[in-house]
Amino acid sequence: MANIPPKKNRTGSFPFSAWVYRQRNLVERYFNKLKHFRGIATRYDRDPLNFLAAIKLASVRIWLRNYESAT
Repeated sequence: MANIPPKKNRTGSFPFSAWVYRQRNLVERYFNKLKHFRGIATRYDRDPLNFLAAIKLASVRIWLRNYESAT
């Protein structure tokens, strides 16, 4: 189910959670960062285990980049 904030001029309302919206944003930004790695974006490796290993390596690189900038 979509969790997008309603516009101010909308007459009807639907459930919206700011916390879920923030978490969804974090996940979308993470996948966008993953797509910057050419091998993952083009699915260069067809073997599922090798592809998963590439995703894990890219995730570690993303985490290290963010960790180094925080310290």
